[in-house]
Amino acid sequence: MVFFDILRQMLSSLWSHKLRSFLTMFGIAWGVGSLLLLVGLGEGFRSGNRRELNSLGEDIMFIFPGRAPAVAGNMSSSHEYKLTYRDYLDVKSGAPHVKAVAPVLMRQDIREVSEFGNSNGQVVGVPPIFNQIRYLPLEAGRWMNDADEAQKRNVAVIGDEMAKNLFPGRPPQIGATILLNGVRFEVIGQTQRIGHGDNNSTNNRVFMPYSTMHQFFPLKNEEEEDAVSFLNYRPRVREEHLIARDEVRKIVARNHNFDPKNEDAFEDWDTVKNAETVGVIFDVMDLFLGGVGLVTLGLGAIGIINIMLVSVSERTREIGLRKAIGATNRSILLQFFLEGAFLTLMSGGIGMAAAALFMHALNSLPAPDGFDPPQLSLLSATVAIGTLSVAGIIAGLYPARKAAMLEPVEALRQE
Repeated sequence: MVFFDILRQMLSSLWSHKLRSFLTMFGIAWGVGSLLLLVGLGEGFRSGNRRELNSLGEDIMFIFPGRAPAVAGNMSSSHEYKLTYRDYLDVKSGAPHVKAVAPVLMRQDIREVSEFGNSNGQVVGVPPIFNQIRYLPLEAGRWMNDADEAQKRNVAVIGDEMAKNLFPGRPPQIGATILLNGVRFEVIGQTQRIGHGDNNSTNNRVFMPYSTMHQFFPLKNEEEEDAVSFLNYRPRVREEHLIARDEVRKIVARNHNFDPKNEDAFEDWDTVKNAETVGVIFDVMDLFLGGVGLVTLGLGAIGIINIMLVSVSERTREIGLRKAIGATNRSILLQFFLEGAFLTLMSGGIGMAAAALFMHALNSLPAPDGFDPPQLSLLSATVAIGTLSVAGIIAGLYPARKAAMLEPVEALRQE
């Protein structure tokens, strides 16, 4: 009964100071909600960018045709070189830190036709190992195999968007026939949709064996008969990506007679390095968001402390009166403990609920490229509410204890 009497007195005291209680709760809820939104948006940005990079595959590296200057730093003296099938073979056999490499033939001027529709997407010739380098999950059918490559079979794997253009409103048409510039090909597989929206060109591609592509659709207007569009490769392990890149560069430079130390001669793309750069950006962003969160929590804690200090100071006479009629120090401290805990926990819960509702509303909107919907971080919520609760409870108990230790007469004299 004593506990419930104290609880009733606590609620009565909070209600008698409605404005002060509301402002305290609003400050706490605002601080917790703002912190959770910042953390949620930051994590959504991080996971969205990680997903975009992973849609290519893990640890993917590219090297493209380039221009090699005869004099370092002087691009006007440069000569153009093309990558060739020989470069692929030499990298495959002479780069020990390269786990897998694939030559890629790509053209965008080939018309794709089926009995239901047509398209003008990319046509790509690759060896079977390509799906071990790039991320190409299958929706139906199978990927190309070594027999397809060796026998130059007229088979094709189509992307999700290409399937919608060639076979609108129909399920995967495994075994169907399509025409590529009039040449018949059998559809043996269809890939799943990769990424979000229409920003991933992989979805609008037709893949065929490299040998078949080279036979029917070699690169146009190229002096090199075995020219390829670019090379895709993966390092043996992620930490060796720079070693693998240097090995590939040395082989290409040797085959095309230029200095491998000339950075201007290479056109390549290292997604491992990109991921590391993005990771650094995210680390800085986490520090910034963490700093903003700490400031928010600090301001909230200061606000709670000030309000609780004022509240207890104003009620010193009340504490003296309660002691005069028999209240114990323990019961007085318990009341202020409950007030601080009630205000912070309830306000923190309101702030967390508001942040969760706002994030849920954002989830129903289309996310920009590179962003995932924000998610509520229970760890951040626990830390925020716990920190403010501790601040509020200590701020209430400390002056209450000092007032409770006074003799009733002394407490009643306080103004």
